[in-house]
Amino acid sequence: MIIFSKEDGFIKPQGIRNLEGKHDLNIKLPHIAIGVFSEHLFNDIIRRLDKSEKIGEVTEHRYVYILEYKNIKLTLFQAGVGGSWISHDIEILNSNGVDTFIIFGNCGVLDKTIEDCSIIIPNIAYRDEGTSYHYLPDSDYLELDDKYKKIFKTILKENNLKFTEGATWTIDAFYRETKEKIEMFKNKGVICVEMEGASIGAICKYKKLDYFTFYYAGDNLDSQEWEERSITQLASFDKKIKIPILALELAYRIENK
Repeated sequence: MIIFSKEDGFIKPQGIRNLEGKHDLNIKLPHIAIGVFSEHLFNDIIRRLDKSEKIGEVTEHRYVYILEYKNIKLTLFQAGVGGSWISHDIEILNSNGVDTFIIFGNCGVLDKTIEDCSIIIPNIAYRDEGTSYHYLPDSDYLELDDKYKKIFKTILKENNLKFTEGATWTIDAFYRETKEKIEMFKNKGVICVEMEGASIGAICKYKKLDYFTFYYAGDNLDSQEWEERSITQLASFDKKIKIPILALELAYRIENK
């Protein structure tokens, strides 16, 4: 049983690490941050955008950049995998001025008709992890913020990209994605599984932060045997490199709406 407490945490975030490796609350970051789980996609964004500057780290070797896209400045960070790491990242970056998060990454699908690498928009997240219960009271699921969903769908339409919208299942032990659980969540209408969605939603709701999270489809769990498909970072990379622009464009439109 996880006990929820309304009190502020005893340990306070002390800012990202600067280039000298020291936590620094004096660093002021652009208020919109894009979090990328894939190291290869993160590095590809840096290569493609000329105006980018390394500012520091959220943890060792997970870097934070300030980059310029069109006429706005954004924070870019390599997001930590799993609820505990992403909650750490959000807390730390918020202490340096970030109040809006756009976070995207790979997920498994519970519906084999969802195409590999296609876009998934989660609307609710079933809580099968631990982190979210430290930020919000007990519940089976939480509704994810839809504040920027309409803008994002417009971007997808302009890029002629299909998407699937539905519930996600957040679990922090992927080797415990059993057939029994897969069938149970499929019967609840869940279409995908990942490791951070409920945690992101919970911490942002607790801290009153804006956020939007979306996924691109990877491995298939809607089968007799596990189908790996494009779960590894470099698999189908020619398709994946087109995904970050969706997050960048969403950030641009949020800033200029």
